[in-house]
Amino acid sequence: MLYTQDRSEQRKFLANAWQKFLDKKILDPLETQLTQVIEIHPEYHSLIKNIESDYFPEQGEVNPFLHINLHLSLREQLSINQPPGIKEAYQKVVNKVGDPHKAEHQIMNCIAEMIFSSQKNSSPMNHQAYVKCLKSIN
Repeated sequence: MLYTQDRSEQRKFLANAWQKFLDKKILDPLETQLTQVIEIHPEYHSLIKNIESDYFPEQGEVNPFLHINLHLSLREQLSINQPPGIKEAYQKVVNKVGDPHKAEHQIMNCIAEMIFSSQKNSSPMNHQAYVKCLKSIN
């Protein structure tokens, strides 16, 4: 149910997965992926329950739901090596920063930039710009 355009549904799914994890209930594979990302972000643990909150990046706020979904997006890209070469780019960043989680954050900035540009310009996502951004990290 995570793959929906409905913000409330996405957030409910994430919050429910986290609660199932806390209750030590059996998780499906997607819930497991989500909770693994939430687990490494203790700063979000208390925020996940509040699915109606708004976050304003222009005021320095980080949207935990978006952040978690960016992690998932990157991990999906890595699992299928799309765009081609993402695995190699990721490994180079890991080697450079020495920490897979920090590497994910650097690459996620490129994903966020691509999404923001697409929304701002009402245009399709520019995968070439994304790859160029990835190369600029190395």
